[in-house]
Amino acid sequence: MKNFRATDTTLYFNTRDEMIKVKLDKVAYFEADSNYCHVVFINGAKATVLTSLINIETLLSEKFRLDLPLFIRIGKRYIVNKNYIFQINIPRQKLILSDCSSPTILEISISKEALRNLKLLYTND
Repeated sequence: MKNFRATDTTLYFNTRDEMIKVKLDKVAYFEADSNYCHVVFINGAKATVLTSLINIETLLSEKFRLDLPLFIRIGKRYIVNKNYIFQINIPRQKLILSDCSSPTILEISISKEALRNLKLLYTND
């Protein structure tokens, strides 16, 4: 991926016309959209970068190779910041993300199977 730079806590995406700074601890989730990826921050702000979700996943796995991973892949469309997982609702097929200190709550529609697998990581049910 050209036009990309990373530090320990931040990703920078550069195009001819803009630069997007992505502070990883503020990212709620990444969402796939064909050859683009939407970055949604916990405050509700959104940015779109010209790269695929698989490239983001690779970058994150390289970044956190030796550390405890901050992000988890959920289904085909999402990579979620584990720190912001607030509620897993399998019947409604919803994953609720929150930092529990601001009024912003993000709701993502995810398949029941993907949510069951996620729930199993946190419980033995």
